[in-house]
Amino acid sequence: MWIESLITCIARKKNSNCLQFTSSGPLTVPPNTSNTPTLLYMHVPFCEELCPYCSFNRVVFQEGLARAYFDALRKEIILYKELGYRFNALYVGGGTPTVLMDELARTIELIQETYGVSEISVETNPNHLFAQNIGILKGLGVNRLSVGVQSFDDNILKATERYHKYGSGEETAERLRFTQGAFDTLNVDMIFNFPMQTMAVLENDLTTLMDLGVDQVTYYPLMVSSSTQNIMNKKLGIVDYERGGMLYQKIVEMLTPIYQTTTAWCFSRNKAMIDEYVVNFEEYAGLGSGSIGYLNGRVYANTFDIRDYIRMLKENNILPVTAKRDFSIKERLSYDFLMKLFGLSLDLEALQKKNGVNAYRYLWPEISFFQLVGGLKKQGNMLYLTPKGQYYWVLMMREFFIGVNNFRDFCRGETGIS
Repeated sequence: MWIESLITCIARKKNSNCLQFTSSGPLTVPPNTSNTPTLLYMHVPFCEELCPYCSFNRVVFQEGLARAYFDALRKEIILYKELGYRFNALYVGGGTPTVLMDELARTIELIQETYGVSEISVETNPNHLFAQNIGILKGLGVNRLSVGVQSFDDNILKATERYHKYGSGEETAERLRFTQGAFDTLNVDMIFNFPMQTMAVLENDLTTLMDLGVDQVTYYPLMVSSSTQNIMNKKLGIVDYERGGMLYQKIVEMLTPIYQTTTAWCFSRNKAMIDEYVVNFEEYAGLGSGSIGYLNGRVYANTFDIRDYIRMLKENNILPVTAKRDFSIKERLSYDFLMKLFGLSLDLEALQKKNGVNAYRYLWPEISFFQLVGGLKKQGNMLYLTPKGQYYWVLMMREFFIGVNNFRDFCRGETGIS
């Protein structure tokens, strides 16, 4: 247990340092100068209601504001074309991207016309799984639909304020059963380590997933940002992070006989796109209010103010970037070390070619530590996660996303970033 605590502590400190952005200097996106496979991430921040544990940039749906937002989003899409970008895939996240299907359809059609992406993944919620929506998404060329379920347990759904919005666990399961087979990949997003989630509750959720036969399951650990900690404690109880490993092992034990481990927390029947696109794509552009992108060693964030986002694009015709950080070579390598190994393996030779430096020379302290604690094995130029290492990477990615959520909270609460 001390190793897990140490990994958590170190990851939290490193993430805090790396997520220090600046609002000085040129706040823009560098022009495209390479053929690096790049993903377009598009954020739709509107939800019918807001879940108490979620720290993504989201607001309560207002139709007029949402339509103006989509119009601005389409302008941002064209600006990236003018900078020379070509995208191989599209990931639409939220919020709830399917909250206005006609606007979403127009926007995806523009992306198809402009970039001809071959992979499209869209997030949605269980209450949007009906025939008309499914038909529209299929017609747009969506390969993968990712449904936020979190749990089939009614007590957890009520505590997380999802029951009255999306129905019971049984009703959600029926909607998934209706949708299964409509797309190349139906992914179900789940969460483990809710305070009231006993081992029996977790096993029931896993049994339901296997009975449904969904194509892919992403099982996130509960990730609570600093600003939502008190709310979560009151509504759900205090999170016991020490039992996370036990719950994770049960997930692996029950899913791996049927599913392949795609990342440390994603399980797939076949090769498919995943929620953590940062694993499969070297770079990604972040479009939409509150999006974060990573291009040519620069991490950047769009404004979190939706009305400001609309104004910057519609009135000034400029990218709505309000903060950035240019990674050093060590930070680039550390980022790749985290993300690639989350996908279970890392090619040190490929990393060396990409960055023009001896990757092992920069990363040997991290590599040696995880070899020492049994999390990594090295075969030639390849690094592989061990079963023990998979949970270590779950911990590190949990802390990474908590750090990102804290950064989002900071951006929402500040008029500027120092």
